[in-house]
Amino acid sequence: MPSIGDDGREPAFPKLDANEIDRISRCGRRRAVAAGEVLFEPGDRNTHFFVVVTGVLAVTRPTETGGEELVRLHGPGEFTGEVDVLLGRRSLVRGQMREPGELVELDRERVRQLVAIDPVLSDVVMRAFILRRAFLIQHEKGDVVVVGSQHSAETLQLREFLTRNGHPYSYLDVELHPGVKELLARFGVGVDEIPVVVHRGRTVLRRPDRRQLAELLGLELELDHRAVHDVIVVGAGPAGLAAAVYAASEGLDVLVLEAEAPGGQAGSSSKIENYLGFPTGVSGSELAERAFMQAAKFGAGLSVTQVASRIERSLPYSVFVDGVGVHARAVVIACGARYRKLAIPELGRFENAGVYYAATPVEAQLCRGEEVAIVGGGNSAGQAAVFLSLRVRHVHMLVRGERLTESMSEYLVRRIEESPRISVRFHTEIVALEGKARLERVRWRDNHTGTVETQAIRHVFCMTGADPNTHWLDGSVQLDGKGFIKTGSDLATEELASAAWPLARPPHFLESSVPHVFAVGDARAGSVKRVAAAVGEGSACVQLVHRVLRE
Repeated sequence: MPSIGDDGREPAFPKLDANEIDRISRCGRRRAVAAGEVLFEPGDRNTHFFVVVTGVLAVTRPTETGGEELVRLHGPGEFTGEVDVLLGRRSLVRGQMREPGELVELDRERVRQLVAIDPVLSDVVMRAFILRRAFLIQHEKGDVVVVGSQHSAETLQLREFLTRNGHPYSYLDVELHPGVKELLARFGVGVDEIPVVVHRGRTVLRRPDRRQLAELLGLELELDHRAVHDVIVVGAGPAGLAAAVYAASEGLDVLVLEAEAPGGQAGSSSKIENYLGFPTGVSGSELAERAFMQAAKFGAGLSVTQVASRIERSLPYSVFVDGVGVHARAVVIACGARYRKLAIPELGRFENAGVYYAATPVEAQLCRGEEVAIVGGGNSAGQAAVFLSLRVRHVHMLVRGERLTESMSEYLVRRIEESPRISVRFHTEIVALEGKARLERVRWRDNHTGTVETQAIRHVFCMTGADPNTHWLDGSVQLDGKGFIKTGSDLATEELASAAWPLARPPHFLESSVPHVFAVGDARAGSVKRVAAAVGEGSACVQLVHRVLRE
């Protein structure tokens, strides 16, 4: 990982000076270590952070063949760790002393204290952690091998889950990589059992779901069902992450429950160019990763594959996951929305087998050099069209309206109009999907002329209007006719009476029909469906949380 930062140090592996080591020592403890002493192992949770004062510390990772690969030799002034230290997740590597020496040791909470109180060291440590994780992802130096097929919907789901949760992994395709069948045979697995996940060369999962994979990799927190948090945030999209960052930075005890991966719907955006402060644009996954790390830096807990099923309406409020409640004095609902599905009977059997709801590098790899169709005329569809046009032969945009400017930013409209690889078909919709195991053909209709065309297109990206993920809230809070959560002055007097609103004051701006329960982002009725607006609501909501916690 070459390159030199503004301070003259290699950003991923900076060398601390004596003064910086002394400042870190005040947060931790110095101790002597012997040659051969193991400090952490792959799979260890809540791994400590070590600064080498004297001696040499080797960081290695187990390989898929049962061997060991050197990742880094840390000498005096260097430190261990990457994002797993702050997140409390399982270590991907082993740390062992090559020579005797002295270390400074900090546990996870002490590291959080350090990055909170020392802005200079915070920049150095956080930048190194993020770059090291990025290196592991880019070079597939994780603890997981996914063996699957580019034609398998389940394989795509697992790869998307790992990618969006920022977990490095290697991928082997049974049709493309030689020796895969021999590898499977070594673990007693048949090709008909893919996708298969091999963890650290020992544990094998056949066709795992996301929950099983999260448990294996330690992506879930162990929820304390006796604790009462200050606030529970349901959903880790832009609004939920903003609420978590601001609440945790102001000293509140925050727990975030996320069903899939940080970033929400925005996390699947290939590039967001109209977000303040990023003149060259930022991918949804990068924005989510940075916000996620900010929340962890300030002490928020985040657990994925935690699907909220209901809220119990009594203080402290209980959000139920797997039938058991976790408790808080306030709740922020940021569960977002999902793209609306095509009203086509055969849709289900082609989902993730030709029909997709995200345009990330994982999907782009599947359709490289082919023709694709994108359904939708909003910003997400426009971003996907521009992104895919650089990787596929041609993009057909199918738009039910008569112009893109009705729902898309002008800069995207101009790029689409100027691209020879993008064709826009207005007042057009898909009427049928055809194929056997995978999508093979698409039929669409021009609603003005009634003309129906059949195209040999094997990849369709659905990015139409969104439905809120609020089915689990029906009967708990007041929803509008489309399922969005009503808040503040949008709640009519009769609705508050029906909900038995118990307070003399009316609901605050982002407060639902239940006191201390707020809604932000795409799930809220009347919200502006933009990333910046969601971040604004999430951060503004924290001030209202403080206010109700004082009641």
